[in-house]
Amino acid sequence: MHVEIEPTVRDAAARLGGGVPYALKALAGRLADEPDMGRPSGLPGILSVTVDGDMFEDCPDLSVGYVREPDRLRIRFLRPVRSPGSPTAAGVDTETGPDTSGEGREPGRASVPSADPATAALTVRQVADAWHRITDRLRHHAPTSYAALRAGASPAALAALEADLDVPLPVELRALWLLTSGDDGGGGPGCLPGNRALMSLDAVAATYRRERDFQAREDARDAGRPEGERITVWKASRIPVVALGPFDTTSGLYLDAATGHLGRWSRFGDEHEEELDTLVTYLEETADMLEAPALATRDRPGLIDGTLVWLSGVDPAQEDRWRPLTG
Repeated sequence: MHVEIEPTVRDAAARLGGGVPYALKALAGRLADEPDMGRPSGLPGILSVTVDGDMFEDCPDLSVGYVREPDRLRIRFLRPVRSPGSPTAAGVDTETGPDTSGEGREPGRASVPSADPATAALTVRQVADAWHRITDRLRHHAPTSYAALRAGASPAALAALEADLDVPLPVELRALWLLTSGDDGGGGPGCLPGNRALMSLDAVAATYRRERDFQAREDARDAGRPEGERITVWKASRIPVVALGPFDTTSGLYLDAATGHLGRWSRFGDEHEEELDTLVTYLEETADMLEAPALATRDRPGLIDGTLVWLSGVDPAQEDRWRPLTG
């Protein structure tokens, strides 16, 4: 069985310790012989194994997630874990994988609502499937944009963000951020329609605090006004998700944890507009436009060298280099 290690995983391995790339290579060799050795993780279609770091020099215990396809395996995420599982003779043990339920946090922390586990599981599957379709197109047609995607966030990082925002993370956001924690743009635009970019967790937290503080100042000015005359530019349930560009957080899209719908935000206090899109429908439509560009309605995907560039955001100076993406 052929095993592929995604570039974002290789980059993460290089940052975690000198022995991690070798441990990852050893695991890939083991998976080639035993493709079903992993156990189902919290993300549909992703199997997870734990590598005992004691078996390798300068290597922490690792949680590794992979997708099995008919003719290959793709290692999709890599992160250190605090404690090892029960090691096998080869130094690899299976584990349950990333936590998407929000359980097991410190007492007093907000948790993700889980009244309907079946709906939550379906949502996770839809996010994972849509994101896989997007990244598959990027990998084959826009390698620069694909390489700019960050590796998935750890459950600990998501718990820290949730505590910082003091807002329960919706299951769809948790599922997406476990797959990727942002888009660095590769020196160019983001990979989403309009050349927008998925925000890093740090940018999410900073933008949320900025908008929250802006609303606090509005509330102070409106303290003596009747309820109907007060101005609302931000609600606590709104979580920034998509920015105007990889390094431009002047505006973007938020996900309202209370309604499940996306909306537009701006740092200039412009009127915010909720859309009918959910995160799932937004990702699915993006995937549809990439897979069938001729049928795209909101925007048109194209390429400049190895970078995905949507037509609505093409720099006039680069228009002659832009080529439409074909199906």
